[in-house]
Amino acid sequence: MLSDSDITALILTLKLAALSTLILMMLGLPLAWWLARTQWRGRFLVEALVALPLVLPPTVLGFYLLIAFSPNAWLGRWYQHITGSQLAFSFSGLVIGSVLYSLPFVVQPLQTAFSAIKSDLIDAAATLRASPIDRFFNLVLPLARPGLVAAMVLGFAHTLGEFGVVLMIGGNLPGETQVASVAMYEHVDTLQFENAHALAGTLLCLSFVLLVGVYATHKRYSVLRW
Repeated sequence: MLSDSDITALILTLKLAALSTLILMMLGLPLAWWLARTQWRGRFLVEALVALPLVLPPTVLGFYLLIAFSPNAWLGRWYQHITGSQLAFSFSGLVIGSVLYSLPFVVQPLQTAFSAIKSDLIDAAATLRASPIDRFFNLVLPLARPGLVAAMVLGFAHTLGEFGVVLMIGGNLPGETQVASVAMYEHVDTLQFENAHALAGTLLCLSFVLLVGVYATHKRYSVLRW
């Protein structure tokens, strides 16, 4: 049975995952499209930078973000000047950290889906005087639908399970920055295994339902094997 504090942490986690996924899709769509179509020789540098969180220990990324968010750093000082509140140990800081950490889980499925679209189809649409915006929204996005769904689900599910980054950036402030994974760690640390089981089981079921939804509605599973 989930306690009130666990429900609060779970709601905060879902809010963080939903907002992060929205921002990830807004950033990931143009970036993935550019990576799939550009002929620039230095493309591999951008691809490596995007994929860096896949191999970087989360605590390392969280540590450097915590330094950047500090009031002594230009980013943290600028944010505090604009909003009047600090970026470190705040929900806004968690969102930025989650977006950076989950970026490859959104960009790579999208890039794979965009790369699979034949250029002939796009060129044919261009000969019919379809504008670049029309071609992207009415041709490219429908054809890349499996990749879009996979990117959204992976971005959302990955944010649900974040631990190292959110702990470094947000700490463990109940109701403000305490997400479900951090609350579960606290239960284990204080030997409250029954509460930890309830929270872990909830996250497990939620993640499983998300993946079942993807596999049940789409037959093109190859976009998940990047």
